[in-house]
Amino acid sequence: MTQPAFQFEILHRSKKSRARVGKIHTPHGIIDTPSFVAVGTNSTIKALDSVTVDALGVQLLFCNTYHLMLQPGTEVVKACGGLHKFMNRKQPIITDSGGFQVFSLAYGSVASELKSSGQKQTNNSVLKISEEGVLFRSYRDGAKILLTPETSVQAQKDFGADIIIPFDELPPYHINERELRESLDRTHRWEKRSLDAHLQNPQGQAMYAVIHGGVDRELRKISCDYLASLAFDGYAIGGSVGKTREEMLLLIADVTPALPTEAPIHLLGIGDLPSIAGTIPHGIDTFDSSFPTKAARHGHLYTKKGVVRIKQSLYAKEMLPIDETCLCTTCKHYSRAYLHHLYKASELIFYTLATIHNIHYMVELMQEYRTKIMNDEI
Repeated sequence: MTQPAFQFEILHRSKKSRARVGKIHTPHGIIDTPSFVAVGTNSTIKALDSVTVDALGVQLLFCNTYHLMLQPGTEVVKACGGLHKFMNRKQPIITDSGGFQVFSLAYGSVASELKSSGQKQTNNSVLKISEEGVLFRSYRDGAKILLTPETSVQAQKDFGADIIIPFDELPPYHINERELRESLDRTHRWEKRSLDAHLQNPQGQAMYAVIHGGVDRELRKISCDYLASLAFDGYAIGGSVGKTREEMLLLIADVTPALPTEAPIHLLGIGDLPSIAGTIPHGIDTFDSSFPTKAARHGHLYTKKGVVRIKQSLYAKEMLPIDETCLCTTCKHYSRAYLHHLYKASELIFYTLATIHNIHYMVELMQEYRTKIMNDEI
């Protein structure tokens, strides 16, 4: 049976903004957009199994090529029939190129960089950046690994993800204009090589280009124009998008109108509630972030009335669900008092129950956004 082709179907464009409701068709199912994309770094959302994740309605899961290349290794995943069979996931998967993790080792995260602590790991991880790719040292066994556009794409072919990402360079927020332009030019060459490698054997996968240029709006426009001229299936906004949400929103307001209107647009690594609310009106279709699941593990539970910080003593005797309007299994069966106890006792089941709730909240939230867009309220 022939796999269905990747397709982005736009159902409605808001009369109030650039927001739209659509469906992304993939070989493993449909993704309703706008959609929150949960992150399963090592082929699992921490504390949840794939059956539970599917049941929660997570239509697209983000897995990390870098980590899976190092453990268990691409050859293992391929021998097991690809990521879907390996992790027993029925719904679509997106993988990144590995570039984000490699360059994070070199420069640190944006947050650490802004605190002037981003260079501390460089000598122990990234050994050389060249036109060919990046030579780095495995954090698991110290082995030297060369990651190139071609090896990144081959890894993602072995994984069998529905949506894959070309190899790109992630420059730091603090970078001078000349170095930023050099980085952008190299990234464009790497993305073209990635696309060429992908098109030799598409195997039902789609590839999203990654728009770069840092916080330089003119370079972002150049990146949009160049990548839109190539045969990519969608677009992801990557790299440093600013040190404040306001700076990010101004940047995205420039980028999205410069991209093809019929292609899906993904925002890489951003998924906190205010950012989702701020970027959907600019036409962002999907968001990946570990923020909601990390928040859950730290006892920050989402409700329609705000965040419940379950470790607070005021919940110790409160025999109410996290959110009385929530229909997740956690809220159906357990009280705030019990969850407070589990958190204080460091019981592992707390992570599962809390993560179920926050993921359910995100799935329901995105459905509410889709309804509001259909009604031209956003």
